[in-house]
Amino acid sequence: MKVSVSQENLARGIAIVSRAVATRSTLPVLSHILLATEGGRLKLAATNLEIGITHWIPAQVKTEGAITVPARQIADYVNALPPDTVEMELNSKTQTLHLKCARYDANIKGVDASEFPIIPVISDGVNQKILIESDALKNIIAQTTFSAAQDDSRPVLTGVLAKFDKDTVTFASADGFRLSVRSALLGSKLDAPISVIIPAKTLTDVSRIMGDQDAPVEIAITENRSQVMFHLANTDLVSQLIDGNFPDFNQIIPKTRTTRTVMNTNELQNAVKAASVFARESSNTVRLNISSGNDMGGGRVVITAQSAETGDNVGEIDATVEGDPIEIAFNARFLADVLVVLNSPQMALETLGAASPGVIKPVGRDDFTHVIMPMHIGK
Repeated sequence: MKVSVSQENLARGIAIVSRAVATRSTLPVLSHILLATEGGRLKLAATNLEIGITHWIPAQVKTEGAITVPARQIADYVNALPPDTVEMELNSKTQTLHLKCARYDANIKGVDASEFPIIPVISDGVNQKILIESDALKNIIAQTTFSAAQDDSRPVLTGVLAKFDKDTVTFASADGFRLSVRSALLGSKLDAPISVIIPAKTLTDVSRIMGDQDAPVEIAITENRSQVMFHLANTDLVSQLIDGNFPDFNQIIPKTRTTRTVMNTNELQNAVKAASVFARESSNTVRLNISSGNDMGGGRVVITAQSAETGDNVGEIDATVEGDPIEIAFNARFLADVLVVLNSPQMALETLGAASPGVIKPVGRDDFTHVIMPMHIGK
């Protein structure tokens, strides 16, 4: 193998596939990145056997070939090189990759490419290819993955339920304390509905790799519902799906309310941020005291937090309140998480009582619903 590539493209490609490099494995080759010539380009690939990422970069291919090299070593070295052309040549007898860039020379010992696992390419054996606009996919990923569980005690909750039906997709995630449901239109129609659970980490990686991509993303799911593939610009990501039954999220969303409070999202965000300074010392609890004002309309929300060790604070914002006054408490971090991804100047908080879940929605849109469990208010 003998190829020439730009340092910038090589560094970016290595960074992309490194997301799939195994950190701990009994197979040493899984800590390597595969470099191979393919179709006049340089292919980079990595896998931990649960997720596999393949990325192609432009290259001047002089001689075909393939090698695997330690991911950490080549990443650190290429990042240290100047922004110039990188000449790479493989000595197949010693399985050593020689790199030359400007006045830098290096030799990296690798492992034969034949020992690298085959990363599945989903072309045949797929139910149907699904198209979705990249902006829509980035938004629904951002508005659901943060609610997925972080621990593995219930594996299905570490994933995001993806329901594809006709021309609509709905993502749902829950961790036992909160639930996020987001829907969007697809760029293609499906013959039959598909429902799978995608690891939240996989979706986060997809969003990061997409970057500012404008082209639609192609999603494919194998017929046995074991793997999902995302086809991006110059990158393919294949991931195992999570096996199991996701809870019926429609049963979790409250159907009634006694109070609806409309607030400015940024104002509430700032008030929660200020309260968090004191809430972190008291189980991360912030209280929202909602009152409807007077006959002229209006209303207000008083946001408070207190700590026996550090003190207390009070913040107040204007609101439009319909219904009964209420005092309800939430986890400050959970509340801040949803406000960051809401993407709406105004938000509505629907409540039934201090011990019932709160429902947060963007005002003027019905494509996102977030349910957050309240915290106990001690008297």
